[in-house]
Amino acid sequence: MLAIAVVTSASGADSADFTGEYADKKFLNGQAVFQLSLEQKGSDVSVFFSAVYSDGHGAAPEANATGKVTSKGIVEFKFEDSFSNTGTGTIKRAGDDVIISIKMAKVAEPRCLPFYGENMRLKQMKK
Repeated sequence: MLAIAVVTSASGADSADFTGEYADKKFLNGQAVFQLSLEQKGSDVSVFFSAVYSDGHGAAPEANATGKVTSKGIVEFKFEDSFSNTGTGTIKRAGDDVIISIKMAKVAEPRCLPFYGENMRLKQMKK
């Protein structure tokens, strides 16, 4: 019984692995694509995301950030995108997919705002 308890508690301490490529290729009702790349080492997570309208109009923000996996198993990060917009975000697992939420702190380019929101589900891209 003790061995089972030790194995269970040890595996419960492991955080989810977020490493992977994720996307919504029909973002904004099919008008855009949102892509996310995550690389995790321990509790540190490198976050890269980009978004673009499918027809190429408007702004196409990109951002690199570094986040941390919290004790709740969620990645928290701060970012500055390629248009000098800043904000914070969270990423949580949803099966093989992830759900990203982005809150703006400073808006320098309002054309980027349609790409930033709450509870955006991105599907894991198969290799």
